[in-house]
Amino acid sequence: MTPIGSQIMRPGLSRRKFVQGLAAGGALLGLAPAIRPAWALAAAGEANTLSGTEFDLVVGPQPVNFTGAPRIATAINGSVPGPTLRWKEGSAVTIRVTNRLAETTSIHWHGILLPYQMDGVPHISYPGIPPGATFTYRFKVQQTGTYWYHSHSGFQEQTGMYGAIIIDPATSERNATEQDYVVQLSDWTDDDPMTVLANLKGQSDYYNQNRPTVADLLADVSTMGVAQAREKREMWNQMRMSPTDFSDISASTFTYLMNGTTPAGNWTGLFRPGERIRLRFINSGAASFFDVRIPGLKLTVVAADGQPVDPVTVDEFRIAPSETYDVIVAPGQDEAYTIFAQSLDRSGYARGTLAPRPGMAAAVPAVDPPVWLEMQDMMGDMGGMGGMAGMSGMAGASGHDMHSMHNMPAGQMNHGAAVPPPVSVRHASTEYGPGVDARVDTPRVNLDDPGAGLRNNGRRALSYADLHTAGGAIDKRDPEREIELHLTGNMERYIWSVDGLEYGRSTPIRFRLGERLRIVMVNDTMMAHPFHLHGMWSDLENAAGQFQVRKHAISVQPAQRITYAVTADAPGRWAFHCHLLYHMATGMFRQVVVV
Repeated sequence: MTPIGSQIMRPGLSRRKFVQGLAAGGALLGLAPAIRPAWALAAAGEANTLSGTEFDLVVGPQPVNFTGAPRIATAINGSVPGPTLRWKEGSAVTIRVTNRLAETTSIHWHGILLPYQMDGVPHISYPGIPPGATFTYRFKVQQTGTYWYHSHSGFQEQTGMYGAIIIDPATSERNATEQDYVVQLSDWTDDDPMTVLANLKGQSDYYNQNRPTVADLLADVSTMGVAQAREKREMWNQMRMSPTDFSDISASTFTYLMNGTTPAGNWTGLFRPGERIRLRFINSGAASFFDVRIPGLKLTVVAADGQPVDPVTVDEFRIAPSETYDVIVAPGQDEAYTIFAQSLDRSGYARGTLAPRPGMAAAVPAVDPPVWLEMQDMMGDMGGMGGMAGMSGMAGASGHDMHSMHNMPAGQMNHGAAVPPPVSVRHASTEYGPGVDARVDTPRVNLDDPGAGLRNNGRRALSYADLHTAGGAIDKRDPEREIELHLTGNMERYIWSVDGLEYGRSTPIRFRLGERLRIVMVNDTMMAHPFHLHGMWSDLENAAGQFQVRKHAISVQPAQRITYAVTADAPGRWAFHCHLLYHMATGMFRQVVVV
């Protein structure tokens, strides 16, 4: 008998319904006595999987209970996540979306190539879907792989409005496996998202559970001495920045979900020992990066953002909001394995299980201890700097303080790798103002850094340098022009922008139809930003300007400069934004016009 609250995916199982029990920390969708299940399991092992070319989706309010406190989610067809949509490459799909909310809604098909009128972004591609109305999306499916869909209206994505997309190839599947599961990660808060935003605007570290404590000070004193421990803290205090500001929102309000199931609910995918399993990881979190591993199993990454990559085997990987990774695992033993996805700030985790039989579970690892941001996360390329070149505009930092930071050994700054030559940056005149608290003058350009918290932790962590799109670039032309953009903000005031301008004060970025151009992005902030360009592929380049990997979302680390080539082959108006929902909502957003 299945334990209350567990979610079992069983190979070959006929259609059954499971209810996530409150006792196990799961979600009850619906009200007694007519309790609606969160999942209806199909034989293929996906939740509420809908296949074919004609789809009907209904958006509406849905009672849920993830934490012991009843709340109302924004659900699609009565479930969180919404149904998995399974399409076929080359087919034409028709999707009718009916709005049963009291407000306008929308659905954006993330990473899908389609006409801009079908992209689903209110006030850019269409007006949105009013209450009581139905909008019909129609487009041809031109790609394969793992993608997802979500609301692009207000904070509906945060309140549960998202689902998975699987596009099967027209011919044979590359890297075929015996089992195939979606693993959709997300974050849930019982609070109204507007309250969350108000808290962040009032105090940007409102949810930071890892602020330095007296115990941390005493530990540093014991290892580095009083003078160095004091100097370490004075530097951060003078800059009015927190060394543990990895995530805006933590487990103090978030409950981390795996396929709509809390850690106690323990979503489970079944396998037979010796089978190869494809796990389609999707980060649908509104504001959470996850570091994913399965203790006891190696992870072979075979696709990134739906696109096949040359297989690379790792122990863990970081997945930013909106990214997808396909990994293959091969559990050879008759035992359970924990799928462990800890939050970037180490305040909590999502968890599930791979097991040969229902009811089995493996040990759940403790979350890693939180770390501090390093100088490379604030200053960029320390090895290529001279004098006062590293970072300008730091609130409260004196020339003496900045000089001492710039002269730290380069080996401490660059993940132990060879230091690339310094690059020049262009700071727009709009970056100089109260909405920007820092500017990076010598950003780092390395792609081989998995990021703070994964550096030198004893496990093999994936980095963008490991990813190589199978078959290389589609468009092999060299870019003919560059557009440089800086990701900016004032963390203390919780202001987020591009080139110092929030979306409402910006003008559209213009691409010429058919051109090949290079986007240069410089992160002047101390937080990572996953940027998503709608409608077109982003061809990430290495430091030498050579093609690396094709993606629809690229995470730019703190004080990092990245470049990617874009072929402007999609006429129309497109959104271009940070996929941290609260950053996007407060201004880190642009419109791209292709004409």
